[in-house]
Amino acid sequence: MPGDHQEDPLKNKLLAALPDADLARWLPQLEPVDLPLGKVLYESGRRLSHVYFPTTAIISLLSVMEDGASAEISVVGHEGIVGVSLFMGGDSTPSRAVVQSAGRGFCLKAHLLLLEFNRAGSVMHLLLRYTQALITQMAQTVACNRHHSLDQQLCRWLLLSLDRLASNELVMTQELMANMLGVRREGVTEAAGQLQKAGLIDYRRGRITVLDRPGLERRSCECYDVVRKEYDRLLPARKAT
Repeated sequence: MPGDHQEDPLKNKLLAALPDADLARWLPQLEPVDLPLGKVLYESGRRLSHVYFPTTAIISLLSVMEDGASAEISVVGHEGIVGVSLFMGGDSTPSRAVVQSAGRGFCLKAHLLLLEFNRAGSVMHLLLRYTQALITQMAQTVACNRHHSLDQQLCRWLLLSLDRLASNELVMTQELMANMLGVRREGVTEAAGQLQKAGLIDYRRGRITVLDRPGLERRSCECYDVVRKEYDRLLPARKAT
């Protein structure tokens, strides 16, 4: 399994941070999965049968309204796990998880993760640290959407996505970006056009190529940096034990 770059579970930073003894128990239980664009991993209110550890895919967690409208509350990539509600006191969640950027990952049956979490050892502490980082991202997203311009929100969103990809290119339509940010498509068109005019991105045919990442970071608000530093602080690199 680890022979192929995309089939190596250690490409997921959360799995890579597990102590060796815990990782050895997990490896036989991890199942490689394709995560195609638009695939729904779970719907609002449904029981979780599996949790997911992306390696090359990005998953959007969306808050869904009664009328079907949605807005992204966080993104999960190779740094984390999709399905934290399972070990945080419930086996369902009011959010929807959708593949934002196609790729690969690994899944683990829900009851197996609960067994590991309930050992109350290193696995539990690692998952709780990750959850704290995820909550920080959610809280910062709410603050950003309330207090910062759409231009800044788009910069934050692009940077968070780039951190979870191996390249500087995203496949993303304006309609999908508008759904993620919870705004009108026209607003995304204008904001993306401004970033392109400034030479920060190239956007055409549903593909966004970041040309000037430092410039994108300077144009973004402080929200991106707050989230990045929290993930770096709470999720250390793998250490053998």
